[in-house]
Amino acid sequence: MRSRTLTILIGFSVIASLGSLAAGWRLPGDNRGYEPVQPINYSHRLHAGDIEIACMYCHSGAEQSRYAGIPSTSVCMNCHQEVRASFELVQQEAQDAETEDRTPERIISPELRKLYDTLALDDQLRPLEDRAPMPVAWVRVHTLPDFVRFDHRPHVWAGVSCQSCHGPVETMERVRQEAPLSMGWCVNCHRDVNEHGVAGKPAYASLNCTTCHY
Repeated sequence: MRSRTLTILIGFSVIASLGSLAAGWRLPGDNRGYEPVQPINYSHRLHAGDIEIACMYCHSGAEQSRYAGIPSTSVCMNCHQEVRASFELVQQEAQDAETEDRTPERIISPELRKLYDTLALDDQLRPLEDRAPMPVAWVRVHTLPDFVRFDHRPHVWAGVSCQSCHGPVETMERVRQEAPLSMGWCVNCHRDVNEHGVAGKPAYASLNCTTCHY
């Protein structure tokens, strides 16, 4: 009797352990939750969320090529040639200057100073003579295997939102991978599009293997 009871208890323990493993098990290459630290803390929450800058303003390549691309620093400087710190920091400096009866100093946020340092610019945004500008060494978040050919263009043209694959980036202080980006996940999305369309409009998404693998 004791032996039988022990066997049953061991069986339940094994089943519970396997269930726990299955709940946390993922296919190789499933990098959901990957959230690397970037060389400059670019806040998508601020830019895409609070300020509501359109994704395509920075990632214009998504409409024109396979790759969304990382924006060049010249795109950053379109705004940050003038905007050099948050409104709160500038306002605080103005108040302090008025209290101390002095001229307000130019405020540069720590993260934007990293950008200017990378571009070899001084506080007045003049080129430094002893240094050359360098590209920002951004860390890639979303990757696909070499045998997968993903093209942003047909997805953007069909009206598929960036958030469909990349998650709610407008709420992310630091971008992370939200979707598994696996073959099954993509195929299920294509099937759903064929059945329900995109944003209420009829659409066709190929289920042919050679669409992404050739």
